[in-house]
Amino acid sequence: MEFTTIKETSEQLKNKKISIKELSEIFIDRINNNLNLNAFIYFNKENIHHQITSHFDKKSLLNGIPLAIKDLFCTKSMPTTAGSKILKDFQPPYESFVTHKLLNEGAIFLGKTNCDEFAMGSSNTTSYFGSVVNPLSLKNKPLVPGGSSGGSAAAVAANLCLGATGTDTGGSIRQPASFCGVVGIKPTYGLCSRWGIVAFASSLDQAGIFTNNVNDSAILMQAIAGHDSHDSTSANIKIPNYFESINADLSGKTVGIPSEYHVPGIPEEINVVWEKAIKVLERGGVKIKNISLPHTKYALPAYYIIAPAEASSNLARYDGVKYGLRSKNNTSLDEMYEMTRSEGFGKEVKRRVLIGTYVLSAGYYDAYYLKAQKVRTLIANDFMNAYKDCDFILTPTTPSAAFPIGDKEDDPIKMYLNDVFTVPASLAGIPGISIPFGKSQQGLPLGIQLLCKHFDEQTLFNAASYLEKNYE
Repeated sequence: MEFTTIKETSEQLKNKKISIKELSEIFIDRINNNLNLNAFIYFNKENIHHQITSHFDKKSLLNGIPLAIKDLFCTKSMPTTAGSKILKDFQPPYESFVTHKLLNEGAIFLGKTNCDEFAMGSSNTTSYFGSVVNPLSLKNKPLVPGGSSGGSAAAVAANLCLGATGTDTGGSIRQPASFCGVVGIKPTYGLCSRWGIVAFASSLDQAGIFTNNVNDSAILMQAIAGHDSHDSTSANIKIPNYFESINADLSGKTVGIPSEYHVPGIPEEINVVWEKAIKVLERGGVKIKNISLPHTKYALPAYYIIAPAEASSNLARYDGVKYGLRSKNNTSLDEMYEMTRSEGFGKEVKRRVLIGTYVLSAGYYDAYYLKAQKVRTLIANDFMNAYKDCDFILTPTTPSAAFPIGDKEDDPIKMYLNDVFTVPASLAGIPGISIPFGKSQQGLPLGIQLLCKHFDEQTLFNAASYLEKNYE
């Protein structure tokens, strides 16, 4: 059997067609045979076998299901590095809320997946542990898997696991999902606890997941969502059974098509896929409504002020004192701080810390950071107004298909533009899902993005399920 979906594999385990140990061995072999993808930072066969011994008697939602965990989630049994040299030997003393919930549901953790350093990147080429290779790469032309959760997306796309966790700050789940041809969902900010996730930008970071299909996404989302008293931004709401409640009948629903997402210079193949998805929805009885999100054009510059500012603050804790790397090339406390951060952080992290420190500095706070926060409010209001006329919004996920490793490395602005379609939803805190829906002229996957109002993940799953089932 292929063992590519959680639902079918779970049934095989329950019916004793295969044991948890046998299933784990299949995925261990798959990982060993695909080490060239560099999808995992940490992978230990003995650690997997140790987990198996405590899972035989459990009858829970994910009993025996092999998952991969982005190396931004703290795990007691595995190191957590955030893809950075400064944390390369860090072993957390506690389990993150999300991974704790998955373990309680009986999941097996295969390992920790590679990611852009501290989740800062759109290509998964900024990791201290090397670049991840998209498993759908063209012959003799390795492609990026997207970032920052590229290792998780690549692992799911290559069938090295049945699902994987990711984090999305400005598109770090949805963009790699599009590049790798898998399903990726960023839930509403606050639906999944940030407790135990290495922080990048606290008002934007949100845990989410990657799977091979929408049904499995609904199953995993139900498993990781929930209130956590450790996280002050965690929403105390009832979590529905997303999977059992999926209803692909969209007749009478209205989809919003924002005019601002027709960006000049975008390849025509992106618009073709978008139009195709609109027609599929229309055939399903969905009403098409042209809408406007007038402040969309300010989303990217606002994001690249707010996110670096919060990163500058969050990353101040990495100073060589309490944990992580400590430079030996120093003769004073000040030198230890300076050299530890200089040696421990990569180029992209340093760039964003410097930008963030600058926009928060005296004389520039009002001109940059405060103004960006006001723009963020306007963007959020645009979405709130739009949902008065539609049930969900449909857009492209990315402005291109996956590109070769090394491209855009010399121009940070070109790299940042990869997030042009995903950042607005992140600033507004609304949920978004990317599903594969077409191919580029080179045969690479292209994704379509669905956006809903706060805590309306069920509508996301319903609409995504319909598009998935009616993809031609």
